[in-house]
Amino acid sequence: MTPAPPDTSIPSLGPCRFPSPLHRIGGVEAPYKTDAIDRILYHSHLLEDGRDCSVPSYEEAGPREMIYFDPAKTTVGIVTCGGLCPGLNDIIRGLVNRLHLQYGVTRTYGFRYGYEGLVQRYGHTPLLLRPHSVEQAHHFGGTMLGSSRGMQDIGEMVDTLEEMSIDILFVIGGDGTLRGAAALVKEIEARGLKKAVVGIPKTIDNDIRYLDKSFGFETAFDAAVQAVKCAYVEATGAVNGVGLVKLMGRDSGFIACYAALAGSNVDFVLIPEVPFELEGEGGLLECLRHRLMKRGSAVIVVAEGAGQHLMAASDATDASGNQRYGDIGAFLKDRIGSFFKARKNEVNIKYIDPSYIVRSVPANAQDNVYCSRLAQSAVHAAMAGKTGMLVGRWHGSFIHLPLELVIHGRRKVDPTQELWHSVLECTGQPVVMR
Repeated sequence: MTPAPPDTSIPSLGPCRFPSPLHRIGGVEAPYKTDAIDRILYHSHLLEDGRDCSVPSYEEAGPREMIYFDPAKTTVGIVTCGGLCPGLNDIIRGLVNRLHLQYGVTRTYGFRYGYEGLVQRYGHTPLLLRPHSVEQAHHFGGTMLGSSRGMQDIGEMVDTLEEMSIDILFVIGGDGTLRGAAALVKEIEARGLKKAVVGIPKTIDNDIRYLDKSFGFETAFDAAVQAVKCAYVEATGAVNGVGLVKLMGRDSGFIACYAALAGSNVDFVLIPEVPFELEGEGGLLECLRHRLMKRGSAVIVVAEGAGQHLMAASDATDASGNQRYGDIGAFLKDRIGSFFKARKNEVNIKYIDPSYIVRSVPANAQDNVYCSRLAQSAVHAAMAGKTGMLVGRWHGSFIHLPLELVIHGRRKVDPTQELWHSVLECTGQPVVMR
């Protein structure tokens, strides 16, 4: 017999008679909660046992009673691709340990330098990975396998998988890497092969769709907070000091938002999802001038993908096919300096770009645990013969997510929702700077 759900009603002292002073934040209606209709589901699980399953749901991760691969005959490959991110070594360590110690898989190879390692003409010899070879890996940043950007020939990569008799390939990477994994799945299916491809989403920008968060994000914004604090110290230690910090975030401003909220001394947050202008009465430069007149210092946090419309567009792309963005940090530094110089006002700009420091640090304890659980979920899924999928967490539960569902877009900060409104409340910046 299913127990009755607990009583979740909340007592109230009486009717509310006074309008909230938060009715508008910077000219935008606040995201009010309505007690009568805004509810969070009690159950996060949906069993397909004949009940109404019309609500979209995901397959839950975890060990299966029956598995597809015979551990004694199974060969596994691991590849890390794209930019560095805290937690990569934790994932590698977790995969190797779960495969070897729990399932008894003794042939696990690490392919060197991303997808290049799956193309034999590059000459990158795979590493045979055992628990003793990864036991200290989680203490270091980066990836013990090396990484690279850019797609390689899919046919050549599958040739390598065939020649090495790889049954399972774990692909650790971000948006471009997962697109490559989806292409590998199609080529494997076209050849009629029985090989599992399981993705573990890695992006410091936290922009994978349909997931609570990607691994390494908490460590990244934790490191970014230190840079923001330094910018505040530098700004307050100079006459009309401006601390300017550029953080990662090509298309999504999560790190900038969280670093600003955690730092608590930020005056302006600029992210790709919220356009802004420099000039004019309501532009950033005039807002900054007023802030300096009022407080004597200011801190600006800008995501790398913000304000791209202000700079000359470029058709150049990086090795992964992403458009090369202009350096918004250096651009703002020059424009702020020119603006105050033209008005004969003193300004001291302290520019900090901690990008390589942030992405290269070892994972913190929270991310270490998260990476370990992601690795466990990935191994369970692969040994059960799951393929064309990635593992992640949604509403606190670990799930299986089809690759095709996540490779056609990015998760972004919604300017109408609570995260951005929390930033506006914390900074006091105008919601529109135009």
